[in-house]
Amino acid sequence: MNQEKELREGGRYHRFREVMRQNPLLYTTWRIGVFTVGAVVLLAGVVMMVMPGPGMLAIVVGLAILATEFVWAQRALGKAKAAAERAKEKALDPRARRRNIILAVLLGLVCAAALIAYLYYVGTELPWNVDWSRPSTR
Repeated sequence: MNQEKELREGGRYHRFREVMRQNPLLYTTWRIGVFTVGAVVLLAGVVMMVMPGPGMLAIVVGLAILATEFVWAQRALGKAKAAAERAKEKALDPRARRRNIILAVLLGLVCAAALIAYLYYVGTELPWNVDWSRPSTR
């Protein structure tokens, strides 16, 4: 019976939020904490875009944390979800997938040819140890 009453009233979380909103100092502290945690996760996601790690996932989680308190983050999260949905649809398109595989194979072949040419003309010498001003001895 008590659980049904909590469900009708919105549950413990909603009651907690109401208590927080009624006390300005508590509410401001809560918002600062949410902003700090969300911003750290969001920035970690941005860093993981260039470093190893699940960057997009961290960005979405950071925006979700921020969206619990900030309207601008709710809008950004909606746009991020829409962009992720478009990217998923594009990735699942057979023509785009086939094109990407062909481009990846061609790029791999070009890189392999460049490596073979380098090894043929220079040998196993590292690029910063090669004297490029004198002609090759091969």
